[in-house]
Amino acid sequence: MEKKTTQKNKDTKVAETGQRKTLQGVVVSDKMKDTCVVLVERYVKDPKYQKFMNSRKRFKVHDAGNTKKIGDKVTIESCRPISRHKSFQIVS
Repeated sequence: MEKKTTQKNKDTKVAETGQRKTLQGVVVSDKMKDTCVVLVERYVKDPKYQKFMNSRKRFKVHDAGNTKKIGDKVTIESCRPISRHKSFQIVS
């Protein structure tokens, strides 16, 4: 008997490979303890209107020791959820 592989099994295999999402952005807030807010801008094409637009998103990022200041360019990496809103950490 052969085992049928479902879509769910395929998705979990991709997640288990250890690939982490990395993004680059600018620190816009450092007022919280061990947390900073990073603004990430992407240049994406709208699927309906075929127009290129700047897309912005703010991520709360774990910054142990509050090492980064406003205006610093940083690289962030996904990690396990640290709190309700934080699931990224600063790489450099």
